[in-house]
Amino acid sequence: MGVMDHTFDRSSLGAFLRTRRTALQPEDVGLRRGQRRRAPGLRREEVAELCTMSADYFARLERGDGPQPSEQMVAAIARGLRLTPDERDHLFLLAGYRTTRRDARLHHVSPGLMRVMDGLAGTTAQVMGPLGETLLQTPSAVALLGHQTQYTGNDRSATYRWFTDPVARERYHLEEYDQNSRTNVALLRAAVTRDGPGSAAADLADVLLHRSAEFARWWERHEVGLRWSETKRFVHPQVGELDLYCQLLLEPDQGQSLLIFTATPGTESHEKLALLTVLGTDRFAADTTE
Repeated sequence: MGVMDHTFDRSSLGAFLRTRRTALQPEDVGLRRGQRRRAPGLRREEVAELCTMSADYFARLERGDGPQPSEQMVAAIARGLRLTPDERDHLFLLAGYRTTRRDARLHHVSPGLMRVMDGLAGTTAQVMGPLGETLLQTPSAVALLGHQTQYTGNDRSATYRWFTDPVARERYHLEEYDQNSRTNVALLRAAVTRDGPGSAAADLADVLLHRSAEFARWWERHEVGLRWSETKRFVHPQVGELDLYCQLLLEPDQGQSLLIFTATPGTESHEKLALLTVLGTDRFAADTTE
């Protein structure tokens, strides 16, 4: 992502974090303001939870006496504070990293999509990057599809995992396999055409051509213009088959998309999705208290 250049500016980083925290209002992240809130902006504890770090660690960074955060931690802070791409790049520079690649921005969830996700906490939804990287999931989406944000390298791409890891297909109905394969290939081809030789998309296609005979077969067909179906069939290990609708919201500037999964009210799939929402929320609450 970035290159460490040993210019970690503790005091400026702390001041920047403090101003961003105080400028961020509870309503911006889906929290209630409450009557006892006197200081402007969010509390350190609230920001730390949004960034998935300890409040003590965030407080040290803000005071200017903390250790240099890793690139992964800086990215988490940028998401938690709902930074714009320019603010995110500035944060990386203050933390001692140079951001030299355009795709570094593409993995930062835009503030607009973050605000939408804040309002979808009880919904099955996730944000995807331009090459199928899962950038953010609600607890219900984790319950439906499993944790998808922890991967590194080529495995970050759902397209790569679809053709190289049998586990990636376990929660999809067998009848969906061919169409999913064709759509994955067509969308990657469109990305290669758009971004050109030497791009991340071109590199991914080249790797898959050598790794997967199935991918190569579909690639030879030169199909374009395929889109994900609005209906999807899943096979979940706990609740069984689900027939869901998938709504897609695009963020054109960053190539990101928001997927929202719903079911027809009154159907068995609707009841199963509601159960997964409860399971996901309970599991998320347990994880954050450990």
